[in-house]
Amino acid sequence: MATEATTTKFHNSDFRAVPPPPDYLPEITVAPHDGLHFSQFMIAGSIAGCVEHMAMFPVDTVKTHMQALGSCPIKSVGVRHALRSVLKSEGLPGLYRGIGAMGLGAGPAHAVYFSVYEVCKKYFSGGDPNNSAAHAVSGVFATVASDAVFTPMDMVKQRLQLGNGTAYRGVLDCVKKVLKEEGFGAFYASYRTTVLMNAPFTAVHFATYEAAKRGLIEISPESASDERVMVHATAGALAGASAAVVTTPLDVVKTQLQCQGVCGCDRFKSTAIRDVTKTIVQKDGYKGLMRGWIPRILFHAPAAAICWSTYEAAKSFFQELNACTESGTIT
Repeated sequence: MATEATTTKFHNSDFRAVPPPPDYLPEITVAPHDGLHFSQFMIAGSIAGCVEHMAMFPVDTVKTHMQALGSCPIKSVGVRHALRSVLKSEGLPGLYRGIGAMGLGAGPAHAVYFSVYEVCKKYFSGGDPNNSAAHAVSGVFATVASDAVFTPMDMVKQRLQLGNGTAYRGVLDCVKKVLKEEGFGAFYASYRTTVLMNAPFTAVHFATYEAAKRGLIEISPESASDERVMVHATAGALAGASAAVVTTPLDVVKTQLQCQGVCGCDRFKSTAIRDVTKTIVQKDGYKGLMRGWIPRILFHAPAAAICWSTYEAAKSFFQELNACTESGTIT
């Protein structure tokens, strides 16, 4: 009774909660690791990669045409002219030529990409979510592994994008002809260039994404949970655009190596990056190394926004599923 009386005594309606000072901000907590299973990271990454590349495939087709030299269908370096030429020569289906190869490569490659990144991030960060160096290094490890999976299908995809149906009838036909005429090594002719391009790309990408994500959360921590999709999308777009600009010259070299001999494009005696770069500069000047940079940004900014928001949404789903499983809600 005494306890009840004491409690009742202080339940006075005149008492009001003291508001926090104006400069008060709730403490921001970021989990050092998301606690998902390796297979769940792979599934989330696979979904994100497929959604990203399928949604942005027409832009990627325009970029490939702009970067390919020689007598390919696109000779102009303007985005508008490139798009118009593809539509005029092949119609709307021309923008989606090679999407089958992309579908076969993007899922497995991104499964490897994100799962390796998450495992490396956990290992290198030491539990510190602000360790940008760990994010960058983890991104490099992720790209080396994923490019080994994706490069062959990316080569097939780009060759199909350039052909109007005369060079190759489809994915399987392209694979068979390349194996017969050029050998297995042709599938990895651009691997070294791809890794050298994607290593700085992913280092800039992941470091920028993690920093931008945290910065956006700090701007409005009280509404971070409600706006997390927008946070991931915005941070992803900034990361994708930044990384795309930095690595465009190597992307041009990669496209040249993957498309050599197709549709009249040059065939190189040497696959050394220096030799290919020298050929591009001799033929098109230094501006040739920046061909396709506008559609590359137009691709990577929204693609990264789509990819990261999809990936984070998939991770959230698995986190909730794991929580329900642990609590016994799902058996």
